[in-house]
Amino acid sequence: MISEILTRIFNSDKPIVAMCHLDPLPGDPKYDKTKGVEYVLDRAYRNLSALQEGGVDAVMFSNEFSLPYLTKVDAVTSMTMARIIGELKKEIKIPFGVNVLWDATASCELAVATGARFVREIFSGVYASDFGLWDTDAGRTVRRRNQLGGEDIALMYNILPEASAYLGQRNIEEIAKSTVFNCQPDILCVSGSTAGSKTDTSILKRVKEAVPGTPVFVNTGVREESVKEQLSIADGAVVGTAFKINGNFFDMVDVERVKRFMDAVNALRK
Repeated sequence: MISEILTRIFNSDKPIVAMCHLDPLPGDPKYDKTKGVEYVLDRAYRNLSALQEGGVDAVMFSNEFSLPYLTKVDAVTSMTMARIIGELKKEIKIPFGVNVLWDATASCELAVATGARFVREIFSGVYASDFGLWDTDAGRTVRRRNQLGGEDIALMYNILPEASAYLGQRNIEEIAKSTVFNCQPDILCVSGSTAGSKTDTSILKRVKEAVPGTPVFVNTGVREESVKEQLSIADGAVVGTAFKINGNFFDMVDVERVKRFMDAVNALRK
């Protein structure tokens, strides 16, 4: 069952979803107006090329450097991301997804507009975060996706998001079980405290044991040296920082790091 779901979305078992982080966009505090969107597009193209050459299974475009994030983004963010993905579309050779941080509805709308196969976001739960109170509405978000004809777009629910804490006295097993029952996600994601931070393997294991019939991905902090341990539990991984030059979150993708990582993953698959 899980293998069928992952093959449908990613064309792969134990898929590695690589992050193609976009530089600050128009309206973001760190956006460079002198370099413009062409600069962002050029760097996205270079990162995408390195990730594909390195052999990843899928890629996810995210406005990762739009710090500090908004829970309801300005329209220009989605518009700019759509332009960038549209211009790169002819170069994309693997399944791709999108993530408009931190706006689940905007992510689904962008996925429909660009033809993305999957979306990762905070779809469910209420959280206290560095960006204020996170009050989601999974039912409305899913209905919006379906109204736009995006029923086939897979939803990756991040149930342990970075920089936040779930409001309410519930353990992670209860959250995982009720999210699967009430929201019927395609995939659950488990994260560390920030992008690039190692996901707690014990929490990952607890989630997987709680919902054995649902794919569970490790969402942050997977490294070449830890991928064997974490993929022995998780059904796949989202990887960003580990693929960057010197493992630096803010740097460009290093194709040699990608190749070494994927060599380790392919050895596991054999």
